[in-house]
Amino acid sequence: MTELEKGPLGLRSGRGARERILGASQQLFPDQGINCTGVDQLCAVAGVSKRTLYQHFAGKDELVAEYLRRFDPDVLPEVFDRTDLAPRERLLAVFDIHSPLCPFIGAAVEIQDAGHPARIFARDYKKAFATRLAETAREAGANDPEWLGEQLALLLDGASARSRVLNADTFTVAAAIAVVLIDNAIPIAVLPTPPIASGLSPK
Repeated sequence: MTELEKGPLGLRSGRGARERILGASQQLFPDQGINCTGVDQLCAVAGVSKRTLYQHFAGKDELVAEYLRRFDPDVLPEVFDRTDLAPRERLLAVFDIHSPLCPFIGAAVEIQDAGHPARIFARDYKKAFATRLAETAREAGANDPEWLGEQLALLLDGASARSRVLNADTFTVAAAIAVVLIDNAIPIAVLPTPPIASGLSPK
């Protein structure tokens, strides 16, 4: 089968079909929601037949889960894996990279079934994100890194949800709150007293 081989109804069903289906989900789910997006519409935008969609995904549930995996599979490496920033700076940099509504929160709100693969993935992602925050907080010398990581994770999620409700940027305020939390959690290093030169008395 070639990449652009014609499938049922003259639609393309080759190796690029999976990526087109995922591309359609990334276009439609954020704009109109998961529940309001049907398989027919996904197929129309992707240019594939239903048969092709079900060849690549067992159903819409599996597609939704893969849609979420594509957002951030390695949990924000562009921040957490940076070596040019100190740990404290990485904690604050998290607030500079955000979307109006976290897709994982959106999926959890729309999908009521706690056993849905997308809900399970969203839960696991949120735990992994808090863990990465805690690991970075530990590098920065926080007294209780797990607690600081959970605080920052909750602050980010709250800012994301409030941003969507108000249709306004709330991350600037969240970042200011994060500074206070981080400063309270990470003790200020005591600088050593400089030696006094022989024969001189301090002023």
